[in-house]
Amino acid sequence: MGSSPAPVFPGGCHALRWVAAVLCAGLLCGGCATRGDVPTSLPPLRDEAFVAPRETPDADGVFSLSPGMAAYAGRLAAAHGRAPDAQRRLIRSLASDGLLRLEYDAARTRTASESFEARAGNCLSLAIMTAALARELGLPAVFQAFDAGDDSFSRTAGLVVANGHVNLVLGSRLLDRARGRGTDSQLVVDFVASAQAPMRGGVAVDDRRILAMFFNNRAAEALALDDLDQAYAFARAALLQDAGFPSTAITLGLVYQRRGLVQDAQLAFEHALARQPANPQALANLAVLLEAAGRAAEAEHYRQALLRVEKVPPFHYVDLGRAALARGDRAGAITLLQHELARDPNYHEAHYWMAVALAAEGRLAAADRHLAQAMAHSGTREEHRLYAAKLDRLRASAGRVEVGVGRLPGRPRLAP
Repeated sequence: MGSSPAPVFPGGCHALRWVAAVLCAGLLCGGCATRGDVPTSLPPLRDEAFVAPRETPDADGVFSLSPGMAAYAGRLAAAHGRAPDAQRRLIRSLASDGLLRLEYDAARTRTASESFEARAGNCLSLAIMTAALARELGLPAVFQAFDAGDDSFSRTAGLVVANGHVNLVLGSRLLDRARGRGTDSQLVVDFVASAQAPMRGGVAVDDRRILAMFFNNRAAEALALDDLDQAYAFARAALLQDAGFPSTAITLGLVYQRRGLVQDAQLAFEHALARQPANPQALANLAVLLEAAGRAAEAEHYRQALLRVEKVPPFHYVDLGRAALARGDRAGAITLLQHELARDPNYHEAHYWMAVALAAEGRLAAADRHLAQAMAHSGTREEHRLYAAKLDRLRASAGRVEVGVGRLPGRPRLAP
């Protein structure tokens, strides 16, 4: 596989800006969400190896409404107008320019009230916020989760993130239906454009799974800052919410690995594999852990297993493309980056390096298009500002663009 795989965890959503996609759904979720069979065992918890974190995980606070949210929901409940019921009033308000405008921002996983106050969040944060508002209005709200798949990754602060996705299915109130104002249809509220969202294979999940996802994301964000005590607290909270969610054990294993608890890290990764034997993130992290521990034969076993489920590592072509650029092979870089974009047409870093290669070839119009795509698909406000500034410079350069190839990232893969 070449270089050792980096740690990988499944993060929020792969998209850059907020797009409200409201779709009519059939009976996608029924009335009951499920997590499947949840194992009763847990990987080892090593509280004695960590100190109290700055922020104590608070499951009750994730869905809590702030006073501003409660007032907003009250105005919606009292509103009339053209929307025939509470379900459509909420949807209309989310999409309305004059009421609540939301911005997609994957920099931090926010609670319902934090997303409301910031008017921003990743797909998980925005779905949680919408569910909290819907339930305040008496609307049934069921979450759907989508697997990361084989081709949607991002990377940040030394971590490779496998991007999952969450959306929300809203029903109408029984009272509205009894009065002839509601409908039997359900509405899917999705904060990623339909062309970007992995809309196949969604599974209804309950609030405990959503809380596990929330705390797992928070743990990964703390891990990216190398705040191991905070990361452990959030990973522990995620496990206690839903031990059957493999990502929680993988994130815990990475925390243990960085703290030097090799045996505990191995047990955590193996816990994830017991739940999902072909989980590529667990396999990749076990291989790296065992290789670093000098257990090359065991590491090779997991590398071979990884090859059977993941033919091409994340960012394989984009990193080869950057290497080609570094040695002056612009045509080769363009070909390699085309392979990366064929795997994931929405990955902003691939669009950026394609723009670099095309600009170096003097193809400024094509470079402009790819840099605009990098900006459109960036995951955070900071990335968006960075690409916007580069795009402005490109458009003002009148025939040349100054971009540095830089060195290739040596990042570990975080596993779900």
